[in-house]
Amino acid sequence: MKKTGAELVRYALEQMGIRYTFGIPGVHNTETYDQLASSRSVTPIRVTHECCGAFMADAVSRTTDDNGAMLIVPAAGAAMAMPGIGEAFLAGIPMLVISGGTRTDTGYTYQLHEMDQIAMVKPITKGAWRVTEHAQIVPTLFEAWRIANSGEPGPVFIEIPVNLQLFPGEISELPRFVRPAPPTLITSPGIDAPLRDAAVMLWQAKRPGIFLGWGAAHATDLSLQLADILQAPAATTLQGISVFPATHPLHTGMGIGPAAVPAAENAFADCDVLLAVGTRFGEIATGSFGIKPTWQLIHTDINPAVFHANYPAALTIEGDARAVLQGLLGELQTLASEQTARAEQIQSRGEVLRAHIASDKQRYQREWLQHDSGQRVNPARFLQALRQHLPDDAYMVTDDGNHTFLVAELFESRRSRHLITPTDFNCMGYCVPAAIGVKLTHPQQAVVGIVGDGAFLMTGLEIITAAEHRLGVVFYVFNDGELSQISQAQQLPYNRKACTVLPEIRIKGIADAVGARYLRLSTDDDIHAVIAQAQGLGQQGQPVIVDVHIDYSKQTRFTQGILKTNLGRMTVGNQLRMVGRAAWRRIATPD
Repeated sequence: MKKTGAELVRYALEQMGIRYTFGIPGVHNTETYDQLASSRSVTPIRVTHECCGAFMADAVSRTTDDNGAMLIVPAAGAAMAMPGIGEAFLAGIPMLVISGGTRTDTGYTYQLHEMDQIAMVKPITKGAWRVTEHAQIVPTLFEAWRIANSGEPGPVFIEIPVNLQLFPGEISELPRFVRPAPPTLITSPGIDAPLRDAAVMLWQAKRPGIFLGWGAAHATDLSLQLADILQAPAATTLQGISVFPATHPLHTGMGIGPAAVPAAENAFADCDVLLAVGTRFGEIATGSFGIKPTWQLIHTDINPAVFHANYPAALTIEGDARAVLQGLLGELQTLASEQTARAEQIQSRGEVLRAHIASDKQRYQREWLQHDSGQRVNPARFLQALRQHLPDDAYMVTDDGNHTFLVAELFESRRSRHLITPTDFNCMGYCVPAAIGVKLTHPQQAVVGIVGDGAFLMTGLEIITAAEHRLGVVFYVFNDGELSQISQAQQLPYNRKACTVLPEIRIKGIADAVGARYLRLSTDDDIHAVIAQAQGLGQQGQPVIVDVHIDYSKQTRFTQGILKTNLGRMTVGNQLRMVGRAAWRRIATPD
């Protein structure tokens, strides 16, 4: 039979269950866009910028069991999508990126958009292919999907030359796509002994702890059962902030070291055995590597490359988090049934621990609520009120900035994969497009974005896409006139702010331009009324921009912790040099 490449792309996407593609049509992909315009199951979404399209695709993958997909033009489109592809690559998020390619049937070179984009994207993808004939298109897309979702997930890139899309070519068959079943049992040879050893170490520990990353996102129920049987505190990484519900009495917060909130820092202070699941112990997760281990580490991850990378492990278990935790839980349940006296000791220990966690959380919340924010909005009061107005199944998306860590420390996340944020790639501009991607795939649920004013300037115009599709996302713009996470970090060593103070931003003008409703929130007195109005407008299918005049004068524990850690890591001479310079500037240029 004969099929055009565009027909084959459409067929493959429909077979794989792709619901949306994100991108911009151009001369190298218009035939495929035309095909998708007739599809009953795949909807192409035009974006204002390919970077935003990549963030949308990333968010679809993070919050659903489908894969986010892009359909872009070569060279310029691929280059502009790089931030989102890089974010997905470092965060372990599957993404299918389909790019047009220059013609291969003319014999000419120096064509429009001609470049080796496979070489460009190879370092930030799990695989990159350039299709050369029609018969390769469907099998290549199916193989790319498989690789994107196997092992540690990640983005993949497929280039399809425009002439293959345009013209019919001979193929022998249209293969059917079979989605692999998720892992339910541990099948790796020799896994039983490490599981038993891990269970015994945790069971005998005096102060065990559980540290969860995004790799545990599909194992929340098992993590809860493990915490309960061990009566162990549970902390998360920033990316994994939602994988363990904050309503559970053993939940402590983000991080476990000096950059963590008090409940987490105290609960893990004397931890003797730490079970780490689906985390790489990266820079943000460890507060700039400020954690000083007191524990023997049991580290489980689907990617063995993370073992021993930053912190040595006493025991490593390679495998899918859900499969490993199922096996570990079974071993612990056997121990609990055999050693009832020990089980009672553990439960008694847990009662004391839960009381300490609750006290530390209440004290930290009270510290924030009592902070005088003057004529601006107190972050804790705002986030506390927002939680009250949102249902448990609401989705929250943050950006990169000071607001990210305020949310991590002060907002109660209740369901796995319902709070997403950029992490290791740490790219500003994520929130607005990612929240739109979430709302597209969860139209019946509330979706809110919290974004700093600096990050909002990067991708805020993408809200026009939300207006076009009547997506009632509510964006809370934390407006303080600075790139605050960096400006706060400048204050101690430099005692001045270089290039981090923003000019006045007329956010209402942006809202008018993109077709969104605008609300202003200036003081604590109006928090509940403005949030209620904003969420009500969102339920009517209107995107809303809330201009929150936030008070950033109080630093998060994360900011305080990483500043102290990095300053303490310097030599005494460099410490004196930086402190002396800041002190001199304070004397020479007093406020």
